[in-house]
Amino acid sequence: MIRMVEESDISQCVGVIRESFGTVARDFGFTKENAPGFTAFSITAERLRRQLNDEQHYMAACFQGDRLIGYYSLLYQARQECELNHLSVLPAYRHNGVGASLLKDAFRNARMRGCEKMNLGIVEENQVLRSWYERHGFVHTGTEKFPFFPFTCGYMVKQL
Repeated sequence: MIRMVEESDISQCVGVIRESFGTVARDFGFTKENAPGFTAFSITAERLRRQLNDEQHYMAACFQGDRLIGYYSLLYQARQECELNHLSVLPAYRHNGVGASLLKDAFRNARMRGCEKMNLGIVEENQVLRSWYERHGFVHTGTEKFPFFPFTCGYMVKQL
C-alpha cells in the first residue's frame, strides 16, 4: 500500500533512504569522508521534517503490513515542473515492482498537482539506474561534475 507520509513515519523514511542509497555508496565506493553530502550519509529526520512541514514536499511511502519498504518525495518547482527525490526501496524488496509502483504513484501525484514535467538527478555512473529510468520514459538531458562529489551528477526529465 502506498500512502502519504505522516510525521510519525519520518524515522522509518530516513532508515529506508539511508539503507537504499547505502547500496549505491558501497557499489561505487562512496564514503562519509569522500562524499559527505551523498544521500546515504546526509539525510536526517530533521531534514525530512523540514521538507514535509516547511518546504511543502509531497512525500509518499510504500508499506508491507506495518513495515515501510519504499519512499519518494516530490518538490514542486516553477513552470509546472517538479523534481523527484529520494526514490528508495529497501534492498530485500527490490526487483518485485515496488520501485515501479512508487514511480507510477509519483507520476499520478505530480499530474494531480498540475505538473507537466518531472526532473530528477542520478549518479551518472550508475548505468543500471539510468536504464531503469529510461525504461520508464525519462530522457537523459546532461551531466554536471561538482568538486564535492566523487561522481558525476546526471540529469533526466520526463514529460507527464
